[in-house]
Amino acid sequence: MPDHEILLDVRGLKMHFPIRTGFFSKAKNFIYAVDGVDFQVRKGETLGLVGESGCGKSTTARAIAQLYKPTAGEVYLNNLDLTKANGQELLAARKNMQMVFQDPYASLNPRMTAGDIIAEPIRIFKKNGLMEASKDEIDDRVEQLMEKVGLSRFFKNRYPHEFSGGQRQRIGIARALALNPELILCDEPVSALDVSIQSQILNLFRDLQDEFGLTYLFIAHDLSVIKYISTRVAVMYLGLIVEIADAGDLYKNPLHPYTEALLSAAPIPDPKIEAKRHRIILTGDVPSPDKQRPGCNFYDRCPKHMDICKKVRPALKETEPGHQVSCFLYHKPE
Repeated sequence: MPDHEILLDVRGLKMHFPIRTGFFSKAKNFIYAVDGVDFQVRKGETLGLVGESGCGKSTTARAIAQLYKPTAGEVYLNNLDLTKANGQELLAARKNMQMVFQDPYASLNPRMTAGDIIAEPIRIFKKNGLMEASKDEIDDRVEQLMEKVGLSRFFKNRYPHEFSGGQRQRIGIARALALNPELILCDEPVSALDVSIQSQILNLFRDLQDEFGLTYLFIAHDLSVIKYISTRVAVMYLGLIVEIADAGDLYKNPLHPYTEALLSAAPIPDPKIEAKRHRIILTGDVPSPDKQRPGCNFYDRCPKHMDICKKVRPALKETEPGHQVSCFLYHKPE
């Protein structure tokens, strides 16, 4: 795709956590939470990242945001490699990249009012000389953002415990919008909410994207949520992306055996269609991420595995325009 369309470019991202037996001991092994992830996010789109719990989705988002220092790889935001950026460069880059967290209560400071929470990014940038804003301008900005996300401006002096879960997540979204970012990393932002509130927050995300031209990396394990919100979808399994395609194409024509199994597990609200569906039941448990495998990570559970799959890791390659898959069923090993 043309370079001017790419906002976020992730190349070979790895995040390995050391396993230590004692406080001062050296790492004897690692948890390979993310083990070589490559993808790009275009300006104005929503890339959905989906997979089972523990596959490395949230770790990927935190490594992109540099909340975790990646073990290896490159993360380019507007052609700036965040992994090599110094403190001031990284702070300036955060103006264009913000994050909405999964737990709307744990991500808010309980000792700060809603207004102070939303204003905090602006005050930090003002303190570091990266923007100018008077107290009245900050107050006006906070009130505008609260109204924009569906909260009354008269609630700005309330504390997080005085809000419901959905309202707290709206505060988190308003905080993410405070600096007018281009990219928002959404780490399962609706999974902790009731179903009725989930739909409200998802519609809010879509409305804000249309109004401000936002770009989302949207993480979820709920396939219906991903289908509703995403332009493209990346499927992740055990620290690796196994398939990327346009949302409609992936749901109609899944190629990777894991994607097929994942989609077959999602219920369909029509009982007649649901009764006729063939459900793929995977055998075995998800392998532990404390071992690196020479071949495909899905080999042990794959109903279509071949001998080569155990020895060689398949690369993520394009099988048709816009559809990439990591599987030897569709391309030969090099």
